[in-house]
Amino acid sequence: MPKAVKIFVQAIDATNKVVGRFAMYLVFGMIGVLLFESISRTIFDKPHIWVVEVAQFTMAAYYLLGGGYSMILKGHVRMDLLYGRWSVKRQALADVLTGPFLIFYLVFLLVGAYSSIEYAVMYGQRNRSAWAPLMAPIKIIMGTGVLLMLLQVIATFFKDLAKARGEKI
Repeated sequence: MPKAVKIFVQAIDATNKVVGRFAMYLVFGMIGVLLFESISRTIFDKPHIWVVEVAQFTMAAYYLLGGGYSMILKGHVRMDLLYGRWSVKRQALADVLTGPFLIFYLVFLLVGAYSSIEYAVMYGQRNRSAWAPLMAPIKIIMGTGVLLMLLQVIATFFKDLAKARGEKI
């Protein structure tokens, strides 16, 4: 593999490891927000209208920012009917053949995310709820997660291509 590809793969892996490890802790933030609401509602009889949406936004950030890291850890679900019995080289070849379909999907998802972010920023889009938070921040986070996932899929494609050729990155 060319040196530029190796540098790209290492940079994307490093970036997704940092972002993914950060994203893991978002669950604790979500738990804290929900615990706060439970205590506020039951002990002090003072419910808040923003808690459910903050928890939803935190969860969306958690799974979208953690997607690339999950890919590094091979944590995504596979259809393992035959795949698990194959050699590492054959698995890599199958991944090289199917990877472009995932890249195609993620590119369209990213285009849609960009369009949605642009709309939210341009028009100050707010959620249709009593709290009515701005949607741009969570849409930017979601778009970033899709971009990181796309870059990780491309990096994984190069790693699989190297494996299929008997090389190592």
